[in-house]
Amino acid sequence: MEEKQDKLELIAAKGFKQYDEMYKIVDYLNKNLKHKNVMFGLTKNKENGSMTISIYEV
Repeated sequence: MEEKQDKLELIAAKGFKQYDEMYKIVDYLNKNLKHKNVMFGLTKNKENGSMTISIYEV
């Protein structure tokens, strides 16, 4: 039997200044675009306070 591996493929990433409620936007996008096989991620750079939003294809 062949086992399928679920991989995330990075489509795009964009950095920007810190926005405290950005996690709410990412959560909203993930909930509402799940059926499009995309997932959004958010990372924070602790050194300079910037954030990066990433878009993945599932």
